[in-house]
Amino acid sequence: MNLKCPGIDIRNLSVEEQVCKNCGYIVEIFSNEMKVNCPKCKSDIYRETIPSCIDWCKYAKQCIGEGKYKELKPRIELNKANLDFKEKILSEMINYFGDDIKRIAHARKVLYFAEKILEQEKDADRRVVIISAILHDIGIKECEKKYNSTDGQLQEKEGPPIAKEILEKVGIKQEIIDEVCKIIASHHSPGEIDTLNFKILWDSDWLVNIEDEFDLNNKEKLKRIIDKNFLTSAGKQIAKEKYLSGGGE
Repeated sequence: MNLKCPGIDIRNLSVEEQVCKNCGYIVEIFSNEMKVNCPKCKSDIYRETIPSCIDWCKYAKQCIGEGKYKELKPRIELNKANLDFKEKILSEMINYFGDDIKRIAHARKVLYFAEKILEQEKDADRRVVIISAILHDIGIKECEKKYNSTDGQLQEKEGPPIAKEILEKVGIKQEIIDEVCKIIASHHSPGEIDTLNFKILWDSDWLVNIEDEFDLNNKEKLKRIIDKNFLTSAGKQIAKEKYLSGGGE
């Protein structure tokens, strides 16, 4: 019997970086992928780590057997109880988007870069930035339903009420909810908010979108885009390392 683990549902994706050994380009690879093709040189890139899923996967008992699950249950329950706000909100975002894998993957990627920028931008509010990264596009589903559109300004309108409902359900403090909703309401409109938390979210989103929207081989144009659009020194540095230095110049 060919048993496929149901826990590899794409909605539970995590992302990590691998460096292409052929050209040096930095590639994101998801936890359900064993290899990807380098966007720059088309070489195969393989994952180097395999994460454990026993602590969080709802199919753990089915996967490892009831006896082993009972043996590990005290540790599993403890780890579940210690899930931080990030995991709770990720779960809510995934449940909200359902089978919309594209939006789930995008949110996870933006979160990944937000956490990288936070390593350098120590004055930011980690909680606000992480929540904003996870939920910044949460209004897109309602926009498609109401307007048959994914327009950024419509997302800014529809996103905050949905984010507010999710965050109240999870038990996030009101002042954090208020700031996150303001960021979501302006995440396509730079200049409306001039906070470090907003700038990190903006740069994180750009770090993902730049790969989808621009020619990675045109280094001169990429440099202009990075210099013009990125708002934090850390975000700009990561972008240049990834898209300029990391692109195999």
